[in-house]
Amino acid sequence: MSQTSTVRILDGNTFVVSEDTGDIEATPTEPTGLFSLDMRFLSTWVLTINGERLNALSYDDLQYYEARFFLVPGMATHYIDAKLSVIRERAVGGSFREQLTILNHDEKPVDLEIRMEAGADFADLFQVKDEILNKKGELYSEPEADRLRLGYRRGNFTRETVISSSAPARYDRQGFAYTIHLEPNQQWDTRIDVQTIAVGPGGRDLRMGLRAHGTERLALQHDLEEWLRNAPKVNTQHEELGSTYRRSLIDLAALRFSPISLGGAALPAAGLPWFMTMFGRDSILTCLQTLPFTPTMSTTTLRILAALQGTRIDDFREEDPGRILHEMRYGETAAFEEQPHTPYYGSVDATPLFVVLLDEYEKWTGDAALVKELEQESRAALKWIDDYADLVGNGYIWYERRNTDTGLENQCWKDSWDSVSYRDGKLPPFPRATCEVQGYAYDAKMRAARLAREFWDDPEYADRLEREAAQLKERFNRDFWVEDGEFYALALDPDGRQCDVLSSNIGHLLWSGIVDHDRAEKIAQHLVGPRLFSGWGVRTLAEGEVRYNPIGYHNGTIWPFDNSFIAWGLRRYGFAEESAIIASGILDAATYFQGRLPEAFGGYPRELTKFPVEYPTACSPQAWSTGTPMLLLRTMLGLEPHEGHLAVEPRLPIGMGRIEVLDIPGRWGRVDAFARGRLEIEEPTG
Repeated sequence: MSQTSTVRILDGNTFVVSEDTGDIEATPTEPTGLFSLDMRFLSTWVLTINGERLNALSYDDLQYYEARFFLVPGMATHYIDAKLSVIRERAVGGSFREQLTILNHDEKPVDLEIRMEAGADFADLFQVKDEILNKKGELYSEPEADRLRLGYRRGNFTRETVISSSAPARYDRQGFAYTIHLEPNQQWDTRIDVQTIAVGPGGRDLRMGLRAHGTERLALQHDLEEWLRNAPKVNTQHEELGSTYRRSLIDLAALRFSPISLGGAALPAAGLPWFMTMFGRDSILTCLQTLPFTPTMSTTTLRILAALQGTRIDDFREEDPGRILHEMRYGETAAFEEQPHTPYYGSVDATPLFVVLLDEYEKWTGDAALVKELEQESRAALKWIDDYADLVGNGYIWYERRNTDTGLENQCWKDSWDSVSYRDGKLPPFPRATCEVQGYAYDAKMRAARLAREFWDDPEYADRLEREAAQLKERFNRDFWVEDGEFYALALDPDGRQCDVLSSNIGHLLWSGIVDHDRAEKIAQHLVGPRLFSGWGVRTLAEGEVRYNPIGYHNGTIWPFDNSFIAWGLRRYGFAEESAIIASGILDAATYFQGRLPEAFGGYPRELTKFPVEYPTACSPQAWSTGTPMLLLRTMLGLEPHEGHLAVEPRLPIGMGRIEVLDIPGRWGRVDAFARGRLEIEEPTG
């Protein structure tokens, strides 16, 4: 199925990917179907009338949780004047519902045989992603008088799809059918309900703990309206920026994920289709991006991650005391420990970033109670940095997977297998210490020192953290600096040899504050120089490096989230013009994606392609891409909490015009921020 014909609707824990006719014909390795809790509950959902497939006239998926498909019988190549119209309206929200309407435009009555082929392979999302479908349990199909029950059973692990209809239907093992008679200009319709059931140990339905607001379309609509109403309003002369901001807010609402048995609170899921679940790194970075706009999401993220913080040493899950999880899954492969994601702790950046978010959250909200509530979890995270992450014993955070079967090799944000290399293209041995993670550790210790001094009543601990941070900064600037290139190495190998390639990771060092000021200008020049900056954004790996590939996942593509933090870091060190250049490029790119920035796009030079080139398997929507326009807005307006107030120091890109951000929430209540940029380049006078 081509990407252009894909229609996606979602609501946190549940999503549907179909063709533009509304039909679902999934292969075992294709991410189409109805998914929930990391499993596919519908893999076949095909509508026919009198044995004939339908042709799409158009579809509408303007709301993230619903779609409408306008269809006629027959193929487009021989369409003249259809005598029937077919409308499929569907919505997700904890379950799946489809309203089917058929209208007879003929002058004569018609008799119709309407059939929906329905099937479920109950593929685990990991099996779909890895293109391996190996079911070890029993699939079953049980037609009843008033419903069709599709199911999968393996031990006490049970998943079921229960299909029922408001109009009487005939159910069989492969689907259900109706025989109807329509007079001229008559209409027939039925509501089809698809309920997903996930039974765990003890026979408990795991879905009982999920958000209940999505049970009805009206509730979803009201929920979205309230979400938008509570967010700051953005008014701007740059119309595309306004529409991109609104698209991001709506997508962020769609990506709210409610972990099982944690009270229905929501945090951002990482992205559709592969990562509709809880991720430590992704959720934290998204919350950092969106704090000025949706601060409550940070509250639940911090609490949920703290509740699942590591407490023991477990090599299968790569768990340590104090470590923040990487990923949580609920599918079959996780349940039977064929994957370690229950949860899996294999990331080295989520733990220091947890402390960073807690401090940034308090600066914005003034929520001292949460800082005190999470004191022990924060101390445990800092202890993990010192006691468990320093695998070499030289004061850096290192990683080397302990689960050698299914664990991640690279446990930084660039987690593909070939993302860390030397200048000659060879891959270094393990353990590895990537540069940006050392910056996160430095930032975490500096921020925790503030929290210890102001909220935990422990000035001695604060002093110690500041000394350790200063030592780390000095050591880092000595060991990671590449003299012949004047940039920081991507990583160190266990012998201290530099992975001496120029990468976007150096931009993260700026927002962490670990860069010596006398080197910051050179870093800024690299970030907007021709090797890294394409015109649309900063590439993950610089042009000219051996492993550079403009469509290499972490070796040359442009990641919008990456760029948003780079822009923020540039502002921190006073490089407002360079920050504006990056913001302008990413926001320009967003217009080519209808305001929805994907996970990544090609790193080709802007003058070569004239438009940003899509990366074929990029998640969309994706949480930290959704958060990108919000962090760029913060960066362009220079919004920073300062001594209990909101400081505003705008530096807009040329052409941006006037921007108003109204009702920015924080410890100050709600305030407005205004900025005006030059609409065009001013000609020199004299």
